[in-house]
Amino acid sequence: MILDYLYRLPALLIAITIHEFSHGFVANKLGDPTPKNAGRLTLNPFAHLDLLGALMLFIFRFGWAKPVPINPFYFKNRKTGTLFVSIAGPLSNFLVAIISISILKYVNLNPIMFNILLLTYWFNLNLFIFNLIPLSPLDGSHILYCILPQKYTFDLQRYETMGQKYYYFFS
Repeated sequence: MILDYLYRLPALLIAITIHEFSHGFVANKLGDPTPKNAGRLTLNPFAHLDLLGALMLFIFRFGWAKPVPINPFYFKNRKTGTLFVSIAGPLSNFLVAIISISILKYVNLNPIMFNILLLTYWFNLNLFIFNLIPLSPLDGSHILYCILPQKYTFDLQRYETMGQKYYYFFS
């Protein structure tokens, strides 16, 4: 049991760090200095960890990281820029999953590295799928807002903020 948690820690740190770094990297490349100014354009996992979210993720396999701040007003096209930034996190998880499973398939590893890479594969694949769900605050909701016509985006965002108000009222 303890060994499972020791294997899980590096796998989670890799998945979370790469996901959040990718959001910041793409935003920065599109002209938004906000992630860099916030110290989030780094592969240091501690810059991306939300303590409670990481603890929940580590114990229950369901949690969150600290979202990378962006300012879409820096993008030449706000909708396209936001779309690219939103896709970057899940796409990076998908790529890490592919790399992990490829290493597992083609490289003879010791049992410790095998278990860490196997968990890295599973965490990244799950983060990829989960973050594409079009519910706020997941990346999928931002992707959906970017591909829908403006009228529907405003309607959905109105319900999103209403849901957040009820969440904070009842919690």
